[in-house]
Amino acid sequence: MKNIKKVFALILTTLIVLQIGVFAVSAAETDYTIVSPYEDVIWEGDNAWGAYKGTLHTHSTFSDADVDLATMIKEYYAQDYDFVAQADHGVTGVEWNRAPRFPALYLYQPIIGNKYTVLTDEEFEGITSGTYNDRGAGMTCVIGANELNNMTLTKSHVNGYFLPEGVGTGFAGFENGYEFAVKFTEKNGGISHINHPGDLFETNANPEAVNDPENIEFVADIILRYDSCYGTEVFNEDNGTTGYDRIYWDNLLMYTLPFGKTVLGYSNTDAHSTDKVDSSFMTFMMEENNVANIKKTMMNGAFFSTTRNLRGNDFEIGPKEGFDCGNQGLPYPMFTNIKVDGHKITVEAENSDNLQWIANGKVIMNTAIADAPVTLDLDTIEGAEDFLYVRAELLGEGGMTISQALVIDNGEEKPDYEKEIDTLKEFIFAIKSSRLWVIFQELIRLIKD
Repeated sequence: MKNIKKVFALILTTLIVLQIGVFAVSAAETDYTIVSPYEDVIWEGDNAWGAYKGTLHTHSTFSDADVDLATMIKEYYAQDYDFVAQADHGVTGVEWNRAPRFPALYLYQPIIGNKYTVLTDEEFEGITSGTYNDRGAGMTCVIGANELNNMTLTKSHVNGYFLPEGVGTGFAGFENGYEFAVKFTEKNGGISHINHPGDLFETNANPEAVNDPENIEFVADIILRYDSCYGTEVFNEDNGTTGYDRIYWDNLLMYTLPFGKTVLGYSNTDAHSTDKVDSSFMTFMMEENNVANIKKTMMNGAFFSTTRNLRGNDFEIGPKEGFDCGNQGLPYPMFTNIKVDGHKITVEAENSDNLQWIANGKVIMNTAIADAPVTLDLDTIEGAEDFLYVRAELLGEGGMTISQALVIDNGEEKPDYEKEIDTLKEFIFAIKSSRLWVIFQELIRLIKD
């Protein structure tokens, strides 16, 4: 009898051990890690990093703006920007006290009464050191930026950065030609991002174009194939011509993350006049405000994107009511801490009334936020293990500020991305990207209108 009991006990113990083992394997397979681009940021204490406000996309009379370079730079400085990259159309930026080489196309500017004025050497020294008008903090000059594809009727614009002087100047580009500009930038040692994609897809006239699989694949394919292309603008100026790029960004993330690449969401003034300097911009978290750290942050995503203007929309993430709070001197919403602890993300913020979390393009949490920290516990959210990412949005009287995506990593190896070649589709695209075809289409549109 004792032997029989021992056998049953042994069998029972073995089954329990096996069940625990199977359970543990199952739990491990569904477990995940939250990978935050802000992981290394030191938020407080003696070694706390700075929060530096800047734009990587602005213009002057050296291309098609109405304001000369000196006036534009002084306006950014007066509005407490910490860094600026001059990215005129087809013009590779240089130091603000020098005139860049620019295409003959822009020789019309003096004819219509505009000037080509740069900073004096003394002004440049004062602005970059912070002694000009006793501001106390210098504004970093980021050279080598260029908004490429400047001669296209389709708005397939790409910002290339850290290009050698003169390289890219006069780059006319190709219609529908994001890839040409990205490839050109990579070949010349630079990095890039896609500009205002909704402008190319004409999403203002057709908001649902942000959900069109062909439109999503078109940009995602480029970002996946070129390591030097880090993302896309989600806010641009007052978002007047491209109001739904934030929704499009979610779709890009869901396309690229299964292949292991995050799409960063940039926000730029794209200012052609001084009244747009207070429109859309970024806050970089950096140990020190210098070009090396700016480039590093552009690539690692330790920054936040802010806009003063956003149209209302019927997409799930909203907002239902738009807002326009530029040039009112209002403090803008800002994250003061993002901390990950296991499956929990805790956010601290200032100048904010509302916080919402987005995962896979859907709202998973919406709550009031003031001075107290707010924690998102993904263990309380059904299906969280299937999320590809989560990101946070702050809304306040002074606008909207959004975080980059915090990636959900389940530990699985990511497949290599390979583009499927459809010869017929590529041929049709080449025809539709020809300048003659685009001009013909524009003429037809004008006749219809």
